[in-house]
Amino acid sequence: MKSLDSNTSTDAIDKKFRRLDYVKITIFGLAMTALWSSLHSIILPLRIADFVPAGRQATYLGLLTVTGLLLAIATQPLAGAMSDRSGSRWGRRRPYILIGAILTLSFLPGISLAGSLAILFTIYYLLQISANTALGPYLAFIPDLVPEEKRGLASGIKGLLEIAGAGIAIWLIGQLMGNYSTAEGGRWLWLSLGILAAVFLVTMLATIFTVKEPPGTGGPKLPLLSVVRRTFKIDVKANPGFIRFLLCRLFFIIPLTAFQAFGLYFFRDYLGVANPAAVMGNFTLVSSLCMISMVYPAGFLSDRFGRRPIALTSGLIGAFGIGLLFFFRSYDFILTSAILMGIGFGGLMSSNWALAVDVVPKDEAGKYIGLTNLASAGGSALARLQGPMIDFLNARRFGLGYTAMLLASFISLIVSSVLLWGIKKR
Repeated sequence: MKSLDSNTSTDAIDKKFRRLDYVKITIFGLAMTALWSSLHSIILPLRIADFVPAGRQATYLGLLTVTGLLLAIATQPLAGAMSDRSGSRWGRRRPYILIGAILTLSFLPGISLAGSLAILFTIYYLLQISANTALGPYLAFIPDLVPEEKRGLASGIKGLLEIAGAGIAIWLIGQLMGNYSTAEGGRWLWLSLGILAAVFLVTMLATIFTVKEPPGTGGPKLPLLSVVRRTFKIDVKANPGFIRFLLCRLFFIIPLTAFQAFGLYFFRDYLGVANPAAVMGNFTLVSSLCMISMVYPAGFLSDRFGRRPIALTSGLIGAFGIGLLFFFRSYDFILTSAILMGIGFGGLMSSNWALAVDVVPKDEAGKYIGLTNLASAGGSALARLQGPMIDFLNARRFGLGYTAMLLASFISLIVSSVLLWGIKKR
């Protein structure tokens, strides 16, 4: 009888889940990626440059983002696990999204107000904690609300909106921040932060008021220490593919993050362009358009033919794009590389996340989806730790640090593709 009830419930979800619902449960991701990609690619590198001399900026940027990502690694799964046990009549996830978003909007002006490096670090840490309080529960919407046979498509739409948010935001913020200097009073920085805040607020409200969750069922109240211990405890026997997936995602995130983190310095120091913020925006726009063209078909095809073939093919295309940069350093070839990397990363982003949804247990989706941030934030941290390496090697020979960054990205993408092939669906 239990099985019959389960099938009936699944059929009901199938009938109720419509095309617009794909957008409702993923729109908040657009604002989240717009915010963080703009901060990491444009705004923080320029703000670091306000306090640190050129030869040490990559080091301090890497230090700032790596230590902040450690907070993200801790916060996101904790928030996800706590939302799993929520008894709110609003549902399990939305109360955390609301609280985290309000705190994020409250801290965001501090990026402009910071008058020292120490204050900038502090504001960034507070943003990581507040944003990930919302992000962990939000990411559980797909396993919570989407029928199993539609999750690849839902992951594709999630990837499409996130890439669109990142690409458009970096391009726009790049054009605005190309005019930034502390001498003119920071009005371009305030305008940039205002746009990001407005998008964040609108998509948060859309999520809160349009996503329909069943009321939370609650759970036994546990001491905070027990919650922390249970959050980071992974049942390897019951979830054999999850650890392999974490490693696969970690290596996939490294190349995805590396150029986003240090691309502005690459254009400025290695290519010597006059307006590196604007060029970084244009480069990201080209790459993002190619990613957008791939995420929807990749999600659809992964439902039809499986996650692994699509992800493996996408990984090889992305690796080829990175490989081009070893031999061709002109701006035209860099844009060609951006096209190939966009196609590869778009396919990987969609099929990789669909695989994540496949391997997590549904009754602990918030916790396990939050734990994927161990890989996402861990990969980002490893990519950003290349900052000191870049500065050190560049000081020994011109451009050597950026060559090492490209090599690490190429190897990481190949390793990710190989690891992914052994992952099986639950």
